[in-house]
Amino acid sequence: MNIIIKPVITEKMTEMGESLNRYGFIVDRRANKIQIKQAIEDFYGVDVVAVNTMVYSGKEKSRFTKSGVISGRTNSYKKAIITVAEGETIDFYSNI
Repeated sequence: MNIIIKPVITEKMTEMGESLNRYGFIVDRRANKIQIKQAIEDFYGVDVVAVNTMVYSGKEKSRFTKSGVISGRTNSYKKAIITVAEGETIDFYSNI
């Protein structure tokens, strides 16, 4: 099971990474905190102190077009906030 889908790189998460050593990831919905912790430690080689998770439900969206109203739903996803040990960092831009 591919647990880590992608990192969350926003202004808010960058600020949290610099000040609180917290990083955000979009993860598989079926993964639990223990699996997420193990995947982050294996992939990035850091010591994970805490894992906080939250599940975002999909939202109903609709738009008006020439042919009428198109309605649908956005995907739901699970986000994990990872706190790493003091003095350790995760560099997302190292392999660009």
